[in-house]
Amino acid sequence: MNNNYNLILNLINTNNYKTQREIARDTGFSLGYVNNALKMLKDEEYIDKEYRILKKGESHLQGLKPKNGVILAAGYGMQTTPLNTNLPKAMISIKEEKLIERIISQLNAAGIFHIYIVVGFMKEKFDYLVDRFSVTLVVNEKYAETGSIYSLNKVIKNLGNSYIIPSDLWFRENPFSSYESNSWYMVSKGDSQYKDAFVNKKGFVDFNESKAEYKSIGLCYLSESNKDEFCYLLDDALKNNKKIFWEEAILHNKNKILYSKVVEERDVVEINTFEQLRNMDKDSDNLNVDAISCVKEFFEIDLDDIKNIAVLKKGMTNRSFTFEVDSKKYIMRIPGEGTDALIDRKKEYDVYQALANTDISEEVIYIDPDSGYKISRFLEGAKGCDGESLKDIEASMKKLKEFHSMNLSVNHCFDEFEMIDFYESLWPRKESLYEDYFETKDKVLSLKKYIDKTHICLCHIDSVSDNFLILENGDVKLIDWEYAGMNDPHIDIAMFCIYGLYKKEDIDKIIDCYFDNNCDIKTRIKIYAYISVCGLLWSNWCEYKHHQGIEFGQYSIEQYRYAKEYYKLVNSMVDKVEE
Repeated sequence: MNNNYNLILNLINTNNYKTQREIARDTGFSLGYVNNALKMLKDEEYIDKEYRILKKGESHLQGLKPKNGVILAAGYGMQTTPLNTNLPKAMISIKEEKLIERIISQLNAAGIFHIYIVVGFMKEKFDYLVDRFSVTLVVNEKYAETGSIYSLNKVIKNLGNSYIIPSDLWFRENPFSSYESNSWYMVSKGDSQYKDAFVNKKGFVDFNESKAEYKSIGLCYLSESNKDEFCYLLDDALKNNKKIFWEEAILHNKNKILYSKVVEERDVVEINTFEQLRNMDKDSDNLNVDAISCVKEFFEIDLDDIKNIAVLKKGMTNRSFTFEVDSKKYIMRIPGEGTDALIDRKKEYDVYQALANTDISEEVIYIDPDSGYKISRFLEGAKGCDGESLKDIEASMKKLKEFHSMNLSVNHCFDEFEMIDFYESLWPRKESLYEDYFETKDKVLSLKKYIDKTHICLCHIDSVSDNFLILENGDVKLIDWEYAGMNDPHIDIAMFCIYGLYKKEDIDKIIDCYFDNNCDIKTRIKIYAYISVCGLLWSNWCEYKHHQGIEFGQYSIEQYRYAKEYYKLVNSMVDKVEE
């Protein structure tokens, strides 16, 4: 039976229709079409002449009943920063009701009690739902490095007559039903500027920004009849990219299987940002997060005085968001998960005090030496150093050398050898992911004799390209001083090189930029030694993060390769110099 006939049968089952005209009104089909459909349903004994459902119709409708719901709730929800520093976005409350609890209750009201929730970030927050609603939790252990396509694949065997639901949606009315006549994907119509979908002539949803008329919502119903094709497309796309949204595998495909379900924009709200939550419920307790309270107290303002909150790209250890007060733009830095074990915020505070009267860093107007919250003025028009641009690298090395020449000092140092042991001590099982780790470590430690620390000053330590901001006037600012301490300034050159994953010929160019093409062989060997040592250092750091469920992919293994390969390079060069 085709989808339109399923729809008519479903409506007959839930409404006390007396005339064909009533059915035409509710379906939008012509009277002629409805007449033909009813004739078929009568002839095949799905209904009687009074439009009552017969046993065959009841049996057919059983196949149209939704079996389960899949709620996707694994991701960080980065756009909800600073909300997501305390809880997953699925746990955000509107009118004292959590988003995910509202979704579950609406599913239950439609007779759907088999519910799978794919979790990852702060997965422990979801455990109580098992007892309260008898849901099943499915863990996406790779949530930090994958997209919703990977989460959905975790429950692929359970798909079929299933609702697929993002966890950050708030529905004014219950969008779920006891019967579904076909597979569909929800889009909304309205004045939203975020239109990304259109509906083709056959009623299927497609993504095409040039033709976009609707906003994609993310809610989908997948019928049993479309399950095999859906799962095939999902699996095929997953082989090539685990980071994409599942819609990219299904809606971009030329074989369309999801009809449109169009709703009004006001009927569904995606709670994706702090501002959206404030617009929906200005009294929500979730708005009272520490970072916002810090802004309110520092500026002595009310919540409504904080405007245009927007998330910045997540860093390797922290999160940040921009905001405006009195039409002036600022950045709030929020320490990331686990940084309390890695970074001494009082030492960081001392570094910013040492930098206060220089032109090296951004203007920090507030920093809490206990919590690590930091507010700085937003640098309009600034861009990060392009690690592939020689011009940007030259400007960054010039600024780095200028900073070192100031000979600033603080009362603490950053000892790279001690830190190798420190990060290693944080591993829960005290063993490395690498089979030859301790052999590699012994080799790397032997390079200490080639590292001459006769000149010590304040060093950045995390002097990676992302931390060099180039202003519109060409000036450069060096930001994010969490790891800074006293050390040999040449370590900062090595840090810049290994973060950018540069090959040796590019590393030599970077060294030449810093030394104006006048670097002696002894110093160059020392920088190579630092590359080996610091490669092991950050490899150990990545291993610590790995045990926290945070992966850094290629970066992680490349750091370990630097440790091994530059150990060999240093020794080969020393042998040649001695000859």
